[in-house]
Amino acid sequence: MSSATPVIDTPRVRRLPLAGVLRLGRPSDIWFKPALSVVVAVAPPNLTLLALGRLDLAMYTMAGSLCALYAHNRPYAARARALARVVLGMVAGLAVGLVAASLTADAVVLVTVGALVAAVQKTLCDAARIGPPGHVVLTFISSAALFAPQTLGQVPGHLALALAAGAWAWLVGMAPGLLRPHGPERRATAQALDATAAYAENPHPRTGGTAHSAVLAAWQALLSAGTRSGTRRALERLVVRAEVALAAPADADPRRLRAWARDLRGTGPVPQVAHDDELLGVDLELAVSARPLWHTLAPIAVRTALGCALAGYASLALGIGRPYWALVTAASLYQANVTLTWSRGVQRVVGNLLGVLVFAAVVPLAHLGPAALVLCCLALNFGAEALIGRNYWLGSICVTPMALLITEFAGYQEPGRLITERVVDTLVGALVGFAAAVAVTNRRAGDRVEDALAAVESARERTARLLAEPRPEPGALDSARRALAAALADLRVTVEAASGEWWQRALPEERVVHAEQAGHRTLAATIRHHRAEGSGP
Repeated sequence: MSSATPVIDTPRVRRLPLAGVLRLGRPSDIWFKPALSVVVAVAPPNLTLLALGRLDLAMYTMAGSLCALYAHNRPYAARARALARVVLGMVAGLAVGLVAASLTADAVVLVTVGALVAAVQKTLCDAARIGPPGHVVLTFISSAALFAPQTLGQVPGHLALALAAGAWAWLVGMAPGLLRPHGPERRATAQALDATAAYAENPHPRTGGTAHSAVLAAWQALLSAGTRSGTRRALERLVVRAEVALAAPADADPRRLRAWARDLRGTGPVPQVAHDDELLGVDLELAVSARPLWHTLAPIAVRTALGCALAGYASLALGIGRPYWALVTAASLYQANVTLTWSRGVQRVVGNLLGVLVFAAVVPLAHLGPAALVLCCLALNFGAEALIGRNYWLGSICVTPMALLITEFAGYQEPGRLITERVVDTLVGALVGFAAAVAVTNRRAGDRVEDALAAVESARERTARLLAEPRPEPGALDSARRALAAALADLRVTVEAASGEWWQRALPEERVVHAEQAGHRTLAATIRHHRAEGSGP
C-alpha cells in the first residue's frame, strides 16, 4: 500500500479575498513611457481636429491613438509586429461596431454584437499574450461605436481616420528604439538578475517562482529581439549567470547580480562576463508549452460573451442611455479565474466611483471651451497610465473621467446625468459580470494541472537521461534544460489559475510540490554537469 496521503476528489468553494485587493504595488520601471507615449499619440490628431473645428471626429482618431498603450515591454523587432496587429485589430473592431450601428438601431441586437466582439477580442488578446491593457481598450472603442449615429457611407472615412492615427501611434511606439535599441531586452535581463538575487538572499518557493518566471521572460525577450548582435550575446550570458545562481543559490553573489542589473538600467555598455559558451549551447532554443491554449481560453470567452450580453441587457432594462458602459465594465473583469475576477471587480467599482467624483470636479474646467476639453483629456490620459501599474483601481480614477469627457467631444452634456448613468452601469456591469463568471465554471482547470504535471515529468525524465549519457549531443542538454524550466513555469501558472476557480476538486498539491522539487534538483544537476565538463581536460 502507498503511504502517500490521498487527495480527496471533491468539489470545494474558495473564499473570495478582500484584504490586499486595493493595496498599492510598486510602479513599473518604465511607468512614464506608456504615459508619455499615449499623450504624444493622442495630442496631434486631437489638436488638428480642434483647429479644424471637428472634435466630433475625435472618437475615431482616439481609436488609433490608444494603440500606443501596447507592447512597451517587447523588443523593437517584436514590438513592430505586435503594434501592427493591435492597430489592425482595433480598426477591425471599430469597423464591426460602425457597420452594425449603420444597419440597425435595435439596442438588443447591438448589445449582442458587442458582447460577441468583446469575447473575440478577449480570446485573441489572451492567445497572443499581448499584455496590458489587453482587450479592454479595444472593447471600449468597438462598444462605443455600436451606439454612435452612423451611415454606411461615413464608415470608410471614419475607419481611415482611425487607421491614420494608428499609424502615428505605431511610429510613437517604435521611436524610442532610435535612442536605445536594446532597452526592452536590457530591462528584462535586469529584472531576471534582480529576481535571482532576491532568491539567493531568501531561497523561498515564492521568490524562486518569481525568479524562474523572470529568467524565462528574459529568454523570451532575447529570442524575439531579431538579429543576434554582440549586445544580445552579452545579455544572454548575463541571463545564463542568473540561471546558474538559480540552480545554486548558496554559491551566488547577490551583490554582483544587483550590480549587473543596475548597469543594465543605465545607458552604459552591457557588462561583459565570462563566455560560458558551453552553457549557451548551439542554437539557444526555448521550448514552449505544446498544450492547446484554446482549451484554457474557452471558458473565459464564454464568460465574457455571456457576462457582457447580460450586463448590457440589464442596463437597457433600467433605461440607461449608454448600455455599452455596463458591457465594458463586465468585459474588464474577466481574469484567469473567479478569484482574480472578483478582485478586478472590486478594483473596478472603487476606481469608477472615485472617478466620477474626479469628473464632477474637472467638468467645469473642461466646459470652458474645446481646447480645455482636449487638454483635460490629455492630462487624464497621462495620469491613467502613470497610476494603473500600481493598482487597477488607482488608474481607473483617471480612466473614468477621461471616458466621460470623450463622450463630450460631439457636444457638452448634463454632468449629473452622465454621473448617474456611469455609476448605475458600473454597478450593473460588475454584479452581472461576476455572476456570469461564477455561473460558467472552468471545470477543466484540474485536467490542465494534470497535463502540466505530465509535461514537467516528461521534460525532467528527458533531461535526466541526457545527464546520464557519457557525452550528450552538443546543445541537447541546454535545450532540455530550458524545456524543463519552461514546463515548470507553465505548471506554476496553471496551478495558480486553477487554485482560484470555484467548485473544483482538490488540487494534487503534494504531487505539484514533489514535481517542482524534483525539477529544480534536475536543473541544478545540469549546472553541476556543465561545471564538471568545464573543469575537465
